[in-house]
Amino acid sequence: MPAAPSPPLYRTLPRNENQARGLGQYAIDFVSGRAPPPSPGVLMRLEQFFLDSAACGVSAIALGTRAPNLLRAEALDYALPAGTRGATCFGSNVAVRLEKAVAANCAAVREWDSNGTNFGYDPARGNTAGEFGHNDFYPVAIAAAQHAGLDGRQTVLGMLAIDEIRGRLAEVFSLKTHKIDHVVHGAIATAAVCGALLGATVDQIESAIGLLVAHYVPFRAIRAGKQLSDSKGASAAISAEAAVLCVQRAMRGFVGPADVFRNPEALFCLFEPPQRKGESPFDLTLTTGGDDFAILGMHFKLGLYEHQSAGAIQAVIDLLKKHSELLADPNHIQSLSVTIYEPAFGIIADPAKRGPRTRQSADHSLPYIVARLLAKAFQTRETSWEGLMLMPEDYDDSALNDPLTRRLIEKIEVRHGGPEYDAKYPDGIPTSVVMDHAKLGQLESGLVMYPAGHTRNRTADVEHLLSVKFNRLAALGVFDLEALRTRFTRMESKSLSDIAALHDFSLRE
Repeated sequence: MPAAPSPPLYRTLPRNENQARGLGQYAIDFVSGRAPPPSPGVLMRLEQFFLDSAACGVSAIALGTRAPNLLRAEALDYALPAGTRGATCFGSNVAVRLEKAVAANCAAVREWDSNGTNFGYDPARGNTAGEFGHNDFYPVAIAAAQHAGLDGRQTVLGMLAIDEIRGRLAEVFSLKTHKIDHVVHGAIATAAVCGALLGATVDQIESAIGLLVAHYVPFRAIRAGKQLSDSKGASAAISAEAAVLCVQRAMRGFVGPADVFRNPEALFCLFEPPQRKGESPFDLTLTTGGDDFAILGMHFKLGLYEHQSAGAIQAVIDLLKKHSELLADPNHIQSLSVTIYEPAFGIIADPAKRGPRTRQSADHSLPYIVARLLAKAFQTRETSWEGLMLMPEDYDDSALNDPLTRRLIEKIEVRHGGPEYDAKYPDGIPTSVVMDHAKLGQLESGLVMYPAGHTRNRTADVEHLLSVKFNRLAALGVFDLEALRTRFTRMESKSLSDIAALHDFSLRE
């Protein structure tokens, strides 16, 4: 009989108090283990997201992607003298400066845009701001633990605290509404948790968060434009690097702006003025133990694609499974219409990305993603999610210029479903597909709300799909898959020396 769920425990940081100090105290208490422990289910979910991110990272480096390798080379230029404690990069035992390892490793895990996602949605608490976010920041906890000489238990608590802080901030404040990049929430979590792991005081963490919010707020210009650049994938890395620098400066005595969440001219109050003077725009409730952590509401990406497209992927796979005759001839597809919601329509249906020339644009182009999935089905005769899982090769030059993929793109139309669809997000990813087929007539997927990988999906074997994804990505990065899996699992039980040597393995060249 399964164990009963652990009762959740909470700490609320009210809007009429200094929430920057509250985050600092929360992080210090949490990573020190003073709070009741998270449940085994929470730790299992964390391990799944962490292992997934590691496979993304090692494959991105081994395949020579530009930003992760550039930042990794830059980090190695900051190697520390032998015997000096620092942090390491994936596939290296060279100790480097803390902030440089963070930049390199966060860029690697994020490069494919294939690690976990949150949509800032907790209706039970009434917090549905709907901000995006991703599990990009685990390297912060590892680097800080290596630098400070900490064991696996504190490293795991650091990773979980980062996800909790950034996940709860995403539920109460929508950065995208104000054209601010979503990585700001992760950077604030980085400042709080990195500071706690390094032994900073509450005063120092408050200064670090103040410095970060006052000096380093990126806008969504990072993600705009006809063809996206390295900045899209490296945004979390650059912001995390800045957050670590803010922590280091604060620990050396630099005093940053205090009480920044209530500062009327800082990000939060400036864009969403509170109802009462001396308040921030929101209360912030953080879980301290038990089962109700933000990570349990986060979603897995089962391949390389913008998560807003997961509903369309599921809809197409459902049609292929139901009508295997579709695979007879791609020319029989006369048109394909995808209906989606905002903000997805504005992001992945952008006409500027309809004919992508770079991977960063292709994985944010719904017409490309659907066309590539269909082309892969015709070429392989596969109809299952694991058989059609989009991998790095689906975004290389050959795939981007594949004639069948390009022909299929021309048949795809993306429509905005209006208020009916918009109201269903961020609870789900409301999407429907209608295909006009020369032989089969009009085929409809029906409404897809919770595709495979979504936290509320109850039909997909996610554990199996994650294993398939890990094996395919990790095989691109290392020779021994099981050794890598072992290295990045059971993190809680790892010793100080295990954490210090965590990245000491060989990458494929």
